Order: sequence, then C-alpha cells, then structure tokens
Amino acid sequence: MTQRVELATVMDRLDIDDLITGYAVAVDDGDWDGYRALFAPDGRADYRAAGGVEGPAAEIAGWLAGTMRLFPVRQHLIVNRRLRFQDLGGYPGDRAELQADYLNPMLLRSGPTGTGAGTGTDAPGSGATAGPAAPDFVSGGRYVFTLVRTEEGWRLRGVVVREKWRRVPGARDGI
Repeated sequence: MTQRVELATVMDRLDIDDLITGYAVAVDDGDWDGYRALFAPDGRADYRAAGGVEGPAAEIAGWLAGTMRLFPVRQHLIVNRRLRFQDLGGYPGDRAELQADYLNPMLLRSGPTGTGAGTGTDAPGSGATAGPAAPDFVSGGRYVFTLVRTEEGWRLRGVVVREKWRRVPGARDGI
C-alpha cells in the first residue's frame, strides 16, 4: 500500500468515526432530519432485537421520533469500534463494516404525558429544580453499521441493533 493510500485510509477512518458520532448525536438530540441525512438513499435500519422495527431509514426516523418522545433524556455511548474496509487486493474499497458496543441510558418521561416514573427533569432546560435523576432505562449491546462511500462522503447503508441486556424500573439489580 502506498503512503497516499494509507493517508486516504486514515482520512476515511476519521470520516466514518464522525458519521457514527453523528448517528449517536442525532438520535440523542432528536434531530431526525440529521438522522436521515446520515444514510445512503437505500439505507435501512433494524431495531427489532431491541423491541423496535426494521425498514428504510426515512420510515425508521419517523418511528424513532414517536418512540423517543417517551425518553426526553438519552445518551448513546458508542465504544469499542472495530472497522473493516472492503478489501480490493490489498487496497480499501468503497464499502466498510463497523461493529461497536453501545451503552444507552435514558430517562422515562414523568407526569401525565409519559408512561414512566422518571424523577428528574423531563428535558434539559425544562426549568425543573429536582436535578438529574438516575436513568429509568439502560440498555447495552452492539451495533453493526454497514457503510458505503457516496459522492457526499461515507453514508450508512445499514444499521442493525443487537441488544444484549436491558435494565428497567423496578427490575432486580444486575444485568
């Protein structure tokens, strides 16, 4: 591999890292237009292993928008990223797969509009004075992101969530 190809590969890694971070931020901030923009035109997401749905990214963004209203405070932590590029005879191609573990604490909305027993603020800047509470819902697992290089840069072709564990209100301590 030439020095130019090695530099391009480093730049691809940085671009993909930014894309995956953008995914977490879009979901956590409820930026559904931003979420859709992360995907290639044929991009899909599969949240079935976490109790969700599977389908085209635009449809999934709508489903997430409705579902995430129950969790006004959320924070995806995506770690232990393992990236593999398509191999074209020793040179990286225009496809890649990234597997990464996640930890996802979320606070259920409290009060008459929610279903949970959240005890802290309903949203950042809500004016409540109770202060932040422990999350009501925490899950962990692994994402599998399939990526493709497009004219606009790297985009998600697929997102698959493989939830490994979940802790909910009133559940016994432990995993």
